Amino acid sequence: MYIEQLYTGCLAEAAYYIESNGEAAIIDPLRETDPYLHLAAERGATIKYIFETHFHADFVSGHLDLSEKTGAPIVFGPTAQTGYDIIGAEDGQVFELGDITIQVLHTPGHTPESSCYLLFDEEGKPHSIYTGDTLFIGDVGRPDLAQKGGEMTAEDMAATLYDSLRNEIMPLPDHLIVYPAHGAGSACGKNMSSETFSTLGEQKQTNYALQDLTKEEFVKELTTGILPPPQYFAKAAGQNKKGYKSIDDVYEESLRAMNVTEVEEAQQQGVLILDTRREGEFSHGHIPNAWYIGLHGQFAPWAGALIEDMHQPIVVVAHPGMEKEAIMRLARVGYVNVIGYLKGGFDAWVHAEKAVKQIPSVTPDQFKAHRPDGVILDVRKQSEYDMCHLEDAQLLTLDYIHDHISEVDPETPYVLHCKGGYRSVIAWSILASKGFKHLIDIQKGFDGLKAAGVPYVEGAVA
Repeated sequence: MYIEQLYTGCLAEAAYYIESNGEAAIIDPLRETDPYLHLAAERGATIKYIFETHFHADFVSGHLDLSEKTGAPIVFGPTAQTGYDIIGAEDGQVFELGDITIQVLHTPGHTPESSCYLLFDEEGKPHSIYTGDTLFIGDVGRPDLAQKGGEMTAEDMAATLYDSLRNEIMPLPDHLIVYPAHGAGSACGKNMSSETFSTLGEQKQTNYALQDLTKEEFVKELTTGILPPPQYFAKAAGQNKKGYKSIDDVYEESLRAMNVTEVEEAQQQGVLILDTRREGEFSHGHIPNAWYIGLHGQFAPWAGALIEDMHQPIVVVAHPGMEKEAIMRLARVGYVNVIGYLKGGFDAWVHAEKAVKQIPSVTPDQFKAHRPDGVILDVRKQSEYDMCHLEDAQLLTLDYIHDHISEVDPETPYVLHCKGGYRSVIAWSILASKGFKHLIDIQKGFDGLKAAGVPYVEGAVA
């Protein structure tokens, strides 16, 4: 038996490759299929099954493309209804894979069809459980993403999850390895650990959701303090349920080199220019009105959260050779409307002597020595702001910037910061593209300000 966790940090997502005696199964694959195909080929195995724990909302799964390329059937748990052929497994149904077996455990609560997969080794002993978004390390899945037919509230789903955890998972042996679909950084839960696997025994001791809680206490805990999901979640879940464009077709349509004139004309026609370089490079020079989201950060989730229209045409600006990576990551969260990329990257724009915009910025030491005129605009999360912030800072959380942009004035000077410098440059680019004229960025963000000894307030304002 061979098990490999394929963890993708950008999405904080874990897919799984399981193999026994030349037969392999993939659990919760990402949009791109090559990693699974290559791994199976290297090991001389045939992919027999593709298991999905539920209809993912934070990314578009690769189950359809992988099934098309391998002939392996797609397996969902009970109640799943799709726009394509699947094996709709029954609760308790067992699938044979080489010398091991995988049993379906229907565990609704995160979503109605959510299911876990319990693996039994060659000796028939329970070995590991693949919990999807039902059970994370240190947390459980949020209950507000997929209320069944609109008839069940988040409280109803949380109560259902309470029963699933206690009836299906907690009675299992403590030595079971717990392999979830996500780790810290995912918006699918509230307080996930940075660890990507654990044992069920450890989770029974340390996971708040598995403690001695009444159902009412559990429901209250689970539904309190949930932030609204990113706007793309429902759209991605719909694609996973109904079907989507092949990733190969996406590459064929999107990997089109465009010259400077073509990019300039596309922008004039309403195409979004998306610059994916590092924030320092964008700050030193970029195409006017381009948006910035750097590939080195959580690129795909931020694209999903901030680009509200999934049909928005996009032109990518990237370091030469990184264009396919950007296109693939956009497709992971359902954005397949890239019409091309700037050939030669930003250097081509500069060599063509086109207009270039820079971000006015200050270092933390410069800020401390002579604070720039303007309102401090903190673009971190509410929880970060509540923990500590500059005394007179106004909060404009990047996650929901479009919802609250009316609360800031395009004519007012603003000085922006986040935690480390990445998010504030994203916010700067969006605000600048919408006509804000007086924006200064603080390099290295709040971490840099603290290190420089700039005074700040701890705790939430009363």
